[in-house]
Amino acid sequence: QVQLVESGGGLVQPGGSLRLSCAASGERIVAMGWYRQAPGKERELVAEISSGDSTNYADSVKGRFTISRDNAKNMLYLQMNNLKPEDTAVYYCNADQMRLTIVSYWGRGTQVTVSS
Repeated sequence: QVQLVESGGGLVQPGGSLRLSCAASGERIVAMGWYRQAPGKERELVAEISSGDSTNYADSVKGRFTISRDNAKNMLYLQMNNLKPEDTAVYYCNADQMRLTIVSYWGRGTQVTVSS
């Protein structure tokens, strides 16, 4: 079992910054990522990072968001700069655990609202 707890969301003005954190408990975690879901829309990938620290970003956040992880602390981060109103969503932490197959886990999410 893997448990994920997100923190760091909130209300920020356009152009501002936020840093999301995800505390993970469990073993054999491989890839991790951040997803988001805006009202009336499907959940979408924001950024992901492999066990070897390879990263992948949605085109809409490239150059503004940075994903990182601290394996020693079992933490995942998302630094979000130059936030836009369209970044408003619930942000979810995701982790894949290596068992007999890959099992995917989700956190409960943290709200990010970008508004003046």
